[in-house]
Amino acid sequence: MRAFAVQLPSGCRYWTVLDEELRPHPDADAFLQHVRLGRDGAESTTQAYATSIALFLTWCAEAGIDWRDSGPRLSWFMTWLAVVPAARPGGSVRSRGPRRINAILAAVREFANHSVATGAASPGMLTALYQQDDDRWLPTELRRESGVRVSRPRPRHRLQAPITEAVPAGDDDVLAVLQACRSARDRFIVLALSRLGLRRGELTGLHRSDIHAMPDPTSLRCGIRREHLHVRRRDDNQNRAWAKSRRDRAVPMDRVVVQAYDQYLLESSECRAAAGCDFLLVNLFRPPIGAPMRVGAVNDLLTDLSRRAGLTVPLHPHMLRHQFATNLAEAGAALDETQDLLGHANPTSTQIYFHPSPDRLRAAVDRVPNPGGR
Repeated sequence: MRAFAVQLPSGCRYWTVLDEELRPHPDADAFLQHVRLGRDGAESTTQAYATSIALFLTWCAEAGIDWRDSGPRLSWFMTWLAVVPAARPGGSVRSRGPRRINAILAAVREFANHSVATGAASPGMLTALYQQDDDRWLPTELRRESGVRVSRPRPRHRLQAPITEAVPAGDDDVLAVLQACRSARDRFIVLALSRLGLRRGELTGLHRSDIHAMPDPTSLRCGIRREHLHVRRRDDNQNRAWAKSRRDRAVPMDRVVVQAYDQYLLESSECRAAAGCDFLLVNLFRPPIGAPMRVGAVNDLLTDLSRRAGLTVPLHPHMLRHQFATNLAEAGAALDETQDLLGHANPTSTQIYFHPSPDRLRAAVDRVPNPGGR
């Protein structure tokens, strides 16, 4: 079993699971189509699910187990994931850690939930995957007033994974990476990630018409004042760049980003092949010249810039986005402001960026008055 990308006649892409005879697995394919088309999930989501489900179905085939009856034996699958190393590009192998195993198990549970709902599997499979907890141990204030016991399903199979916080990029590291840039385009990419908080898919999916870099954009029939850009979700981007948020948003551009954008426009105007491309970021130095920039090229660029800058830990796009959110929090931005700027649908996704730094914790302690006012 292996994951495989499929492009529909409409141009929409999703990932499915093929068997040894290169035929789509019917139940897995139905689930992955539902994720992509029914839930409006991202192509990358179906890719992650397809990869995990392919591992699960491969293990079922090797163990001689029908996947519909695999619930009571899922602990064996966890052991198999931990023991059998994962192949990586270039022929290297790497063992799977608890976080990766839990992600695979989460995909299997989603697959099982959909299969039971559609009748492809019996409800007994969910009984093997989940255990029922209730609220009897909760404080009285958190229980239902009616006294009815509330049942909560909890996954039976989950490893204890270490809690690791996302590390933002440091201002000194960003400055070093900017100094290592050799083109105006690369400087604009670094600044757009670190000062606008864009995801890499949002940045590479921008079209020229999304940039309103003028103090009064009323001529563009836009009611938002001052310089800004619009993040829009598009399904037909030829570079498969994807804006994760379903809701369009406008992100203000400060003077530094606007200047970097103007310099990039002058640079790209010298490339004739780029004139006919509506995408903002295009290939200027590597073939295919004038084509939209790949999403993965942003990671490759930051890795190369980090190496030139002599950084011990290479930067990646999410570290710059995390730096933007952390700087907003330290500057006193409210939670709802940061949520809108980052394009989060749920405020809990934004709260992870509000963990205080050691300096802020020290300042909080220093603000506490001494006993007696001394």
